[in-house]
Amino acid sequence: MDVERRKVVFKKKDMAAKKKSWTEKLLDAKDLPRVVDLSKTNSRWGKGTMYIPAPVEVDALMKKVKKGKLTTINNIRKKLATTHHTDIACPLTTGIFSWIAANAANEREQSGKKSVTPYWRTLKEKGIINPKYPGGETLQKKILESEGFKVTRKGKHWIVQDFEKFLS
Repeated sequence: MDVERRKVVFKKKDMAAKKKSWTEKLLDAKDLPRVVDLSKTNSRWGKGTMYIPAPVEVDALMKKVKKGKLTTINNIRKKLATTHHTDIACPLTTGIFSWIAANAANEREQSGKKSVTPYWRTLKEKGIINPKYPGGETLQKKILESEGFKVTRKGKHWIVQDFEKFLS
């Protein structure tokens, strides 16, 4: 094996060895949470203050959604902004951290844990099931229906019918 090819092989092994689990990603705060003053930036979210949560904080709010109830990413953002006295909570990080929380829950479930974050109860805007969560729309639809929710196809998305009635 030539030297250049050996470097590539070792680099791939190093990258694989350094890959974090979803649970590790969930626990990695990355200097968060923090509040950003939007008036000092050229923000597409307007002026005021924006709260950027830590991943575990998004996970904690998702864990609070009891059977028979639902939430949305926007509801989580509103709760974060209200709790931390800011104008908004970051839409980007809140969405990413809900995805990390969902994958960490799936990872824990796969390892035999019984009590995991019920990520399937956290919907996107307008009651849309999140296709990026573990198991995709098919698994979430199945779980939500087993919990008594009616899930229907609307255009290219699966949505929970009358989801607003079940918001926590």
